[in-house]
Amino acid sequence: MRRAKAEARPTLEEVAALAGVGRGTVSRVINGSPRVSAQARQAVQAAIEELGYVPNRAARTLVTRRTDTVALVLSEDEERLFAEPYFADIIRGISSALNDTGLQLMFTLARSARDHDRLKQYLTGHHVDGVMLISLHEADPLPVLLERHGVPTVLGGRPVGQDPGEVSYVDADNEGGAYQAVAYLVGRGRRRIATIAGPQDMGVGIDRLAGYRRALGDLPELVAYADFSEEGGHRAMRELLDRDPGLDAVFVASDNMALGALRALRAAGRHVPDDVAVVGFEDSAAGRAEPPLTTVHQPTERMGREMVQLLVARMRGERTGHAAVIVDTRLVVRESA
Repeated sequence: MRRAKAEARPTLEEVAALAGVGRGTVSRVINGSPRVSAQARQAVQAAIEELGYVPNRAARTLVTRRTDTVALVLSEDEERLFAEPYFADIIRGISSALNDTGLQLMFTLARSARDHDRLKQYLTGHHVDGVMLISLHEADPLPVLLERHGVPTVLGGRPVGQDPGEVSYVDADNEGGAYQAVAYLVGRGRRRIATIAGPQDMGVGIDRLAGYRRALGDLPELVAYADFSEEGGHRAMRELLDRDPGLDAVFVASDNMALGALRALRAAGRHVPDDVAVVGFEDSAAGRAEPPLTTVHQPTERMGREMVQLLVARMRGERTGHAAVIVDTRLVVRESA
């Protein structure tokens, strides 16, 4: 009963007739309703395949008020997106988890105030069913705005300047991982331990610096700040060497910055790890480091999958309150420390 390509597009009524069910049953199957028997569902799905029926997505959206689309918003520019393996890993985890849901992914960057204004209108205009936000900074207005408009939202990272109980988020144990890294350096006899910290308007930057400080105990701290870029790590390492030429270790709050720090140490004639031990965070750039980088591993792809699971549960009403998912980190010892 297959149609020639020149024939008219099959209708919902024809699917119902072929399946031997009512039009409403076909609609419920298409819309994923559980109120359909297994036998009827199988008959409808067979009829859809035989006829080559394609549901009218626009009409379905009007009826169900669902778009079957979720948005992933990155509050950074293209340079960071393509330079840092972290983003590729978390997007890979999100994409793989969405494969099992039937949801489509819309990806966008929010780099400027104008981008944020445009996104406010779009994301609150019933164009998507849920939103994931990653790489958030303290002044970002999107989380509060989306919650106010009832848009299910999950953040990648602990929010800053907002009560964590008011949003759902997935994060690594950043403070605990940083503590592990610096405690390891202390245990290896290092006593002049510096850090290159991330931006202090981001939860990840704040928490990794807190872990460094907690592990130091009575040892003096030496802190330089950078923006998670390789070049930022290079500049910060040069600053630290100028301030304390005798430093013997550095904890760097991201692997990408650690690559820049290693480059600065080589240029300054410091041998790693004999003169200066280096520990990174994320375990995303270890393969590009020379020597191989001791770092704190965070399961970034898993974090992406956890974000999808949390978002889908909120979209389906399976979780009404907000939740925080914190994944464990672990130190991976290689040759740089």
